[in-house]
Amino acid sequence: MIGAVDSTAVDSTVGRDRGVALRESGLTINRACKVFRSAEGKEVRAIDDVSLAICRGEFFVMLGPSGCGKTTLLRSIAGLETLDAGEIYLDDRKIDDLPPYERPVNTVFQSYALFPHMTVEQNVAFGLEMERKPKKEIRKTVSDMLDLVHLGDIASRRPDQLSGGQQQRVALARALAKSPQVLLLDESLSALDFKLRRQMQVELKRIQRETGVTFVFVTHDQEEALSMADRIAVFSNGRPEQVGTPEQIYNEPVNRFVADFIGDINFIEGRKGRGDCVVLEESTFPIAQDLSGLAEGDRVCVAVRPEHIALSAPGGEGIQGTVTWLTFMGAHISCSVLLSDGTTVMARLTPSSVDVPLSPNAPVTVVIGAERMRVVER
Repeated sequence: MIGAVDSTAVDSTVGRDRGVALRESGLTINRACKVFRSAEGKEVRAIDDVSLAICRGEFFVMLGPSGCGKTTLLRSIAGLETLDAGEIYLDDRKIDDLPPYERPVNTVFQSYALFPHMTVEQNVAFGLEMERKPKKEIRKTVSDMLDLVHLGDIASRRPDQLSGGQQQRVALARALAKSPQVLLLDESLSALDFKLRRQMQVELKRIQRETGVTFVFVTHDQEEALSMADRIAVFSNGRPEQVGTPEQIYNEPVNRFVADFIGDINFIEGRKGRGDCVVLEESTFPIAQDLSGLAEGDRVCVAVRPEHIALSAPGGEGIQGTVTWLTFMGAHISCSVLLSDGTTVMARLTPSSVDVPLSPNAPVTVVIGAERMRVVER
């Protein structure tokens, strides 16, 4: 496997000393483990020796398919699950042995969990009233929170009189009213329709920036993660495969799982050439990646995004292929090209960039820049 995970953010071999160093970053998970038993009695490692450092004031997204451990880890941070091993620190304070109500974190669940018999204002005030805060302080905090989520004009309504997006914002206001250091959000946009979900993604990012609270957001939606996160941890089988910025995750995946999980991708089989080059379909391509760990002739799998493929006239420098179908999508043209070894690659082209006639069965040259290819598997 080629590439290296950001070792400052995740390292399955982190020890106690390393964990102490990581705590300076804000929220630190140090060698966390959680094991369940399946109905058949088999051991399931929901969290498998996970170490993460989440910076103070960061919008951090845990992304992955269902059952990969991201929600279990979120619940462990909240204190709703007990770790079998490992530690959780917030700044220099160990919190994994604290009950949920003593942890300076709050959670927004997928269902929102609003009190149906209370108004918006009463829902937001509830947690503060349970803490017996002064009434004047409660009124000001509730007013500030409702202004933050742009709901000040509907404070007297009940949840059943609100849209899904408004209910989401009430849940956010209630969670933020208690001034948590960390806000945990578990698939909290998944119940919304597509358009409203897009709007709430923008709203969530705005609220996070305005408050400066650390957001830890769980989702299985790749576009959602890319659009909101400062950094993303891509989870699989109980542990993060890669941690990085959206740009790093998208353009520099460390393995085939990450490359395939994030967006559309082509995989082309080839072999290691001389130096930092790969040979695909007998054409040699330089690659902007250190391949010193491979020997010349080793088999490799190269990943390339559809939008990073260009098509030119046949016989040019690149990989020769034949167009099998194309579809005009308005802003772009989707095109499928069959290579001589039977591999099919997808190209996403802007109409203005196409300088060769395209039609089914037309011969073309597939052109890929060195910086656009990524070896993800040996």
